[in-house]
Amino acid sequence: MYDFAVHHQYGSSSHFNMAHTAFGRLTLGVDPADWSPYAQSVQGLVGQLAETAVDRDRQGGTARLQRSWLRESGLLNLAIPAEYGGGGASWPLILAITRRLAEADSSIAHLFGFQHLQVASVLLFGSPAQQSEYLTATVKSNWFWGNAVNARDTRLQASRDTQGVIVLQGSKSYCSGAADSDVLAVSVALGERPQDRIFAVVPTGRAGITVHDDWDSLGQRQTDSGTVSFEQVRIDPKEVLGPPGVASSPRATLRNIIGQLILTDIYLGNAVGALQAAIKFVQEEVQPWPMSGADRAVEDRFLQLRVGELWTQLRSAIALANEVNHEFQQAWERGSALTEEERGVLTLSVGASRAHAAEVALHVTARIFELLGARATARKYGFDRYWRNVRVHTLHDPLDYRRRSIGDWLLTGSIPDPYGYS
Repeated sequence: MYDFAVHHQYGSSSHFNMAHTAFGRLTLGVDPADWSPYAQSVQGLVGQLAETAVDRDRQGGTARLQRSWLRESGLLNLAIPAEYGGGGASWPLILAITRRLAEADSSIAHLFGFQHLQVASVLLFGSPAQQSEYLTATVKSNWFWGNAVNARDTRLQASRDTQGVIVLQGSKSYCSGAADSDVLAVSVALGERPQDRIFAVVPTGRAGITVHDDWDSLGQRQTDSGTVSFEQVRIDPKEVLGPPGVASSPRATLRNIIGQLILTDIYLGNAVGALQAAIKFVQEEVQPWPMSGADRAVEDRFLQLRVGELWTQLRSAIALANEVNHEFQQAWERGSALTEEERGVLTLSVGASRAHAAEVALHVTARIFELLGARATARKYGFDRYWRNVRVHTLHDPLDYRRRSIGDWLLTGSIPDPYGYS
């Protein structure tokens, strides 16, 4: 497996490097041959991001420089098929890179993942001509995609004028990546049925669109997940994706699942980053507790017990996520042959992975402080950011509903509605 390098602001350690090799062997989740063409770019980006991640977390705002690094890396085009000039990468690889980036900078990992979510929207919803147009332009012009998609925010309204042009009025919240983007994926309902929801591709700079700098969450501080407002914004019919469109088949509904997979790997990336940083801090900074009888903190049996517990729990969550990511790839490759039942069972696997990852990540990112001691709560170390990032994302939707769906399926055989929030 590829031996991930790591960059932290408080020195280096051969003991830590051995521990990190173990993390690298665990977290890859894809064939090293698939990973190797991108390893150097990812590792270089991770190193750059880690150098300023703590300071930027405190500052919030748009990470324009770091977004430019993503543009320059070529990694934004991984999900685009080779026929349009993209990398044609598998979803397990894209998700493994998302997780790796999240170890260093959860916000940038979020932007990276959501770029590929919007690319997937074009692949799932767009006509062949639209796929060619938008995906080729993404590669050629190095587009960064933002979104104004949040289906639960109904403040954005749409109407049609006499020429059939759609006019948007209102706003959308949780518009991750909209700031400094080239184009927006915009979703709005034209009626009550799932088939009445449209997805459109709109230049971010179009007249009437305002991206607001109003994202002020306790975590994910640089995802720019604030509000976008639309003032009589005109959408040409050819900018609406389709056919096949958003609710045309079980395959078309895979978009929601991709979003959940991205969040799962962001949870896990934060947990891996937190535990790696904690191990390094114990090795280099922590003094043994007098009652331990140990000469060094790393010899404290209770610290060893705690690290072993956290590692074991994290390993199980990562193994499940890796398995589910490959299940998704198989479903993706089924194409139009994917059935509602297959899609439903996949949803339940994804829900199980996501719920388990959330629990483990919240546990790991909180319990590391028992390893580190009071001094590690100083803001300069930024150890709290891992928990804050996970806490924000795990509230995206109630995970109890995921667990209940699994139980419903096991007891009654009922699968989730593919056109709902699943």
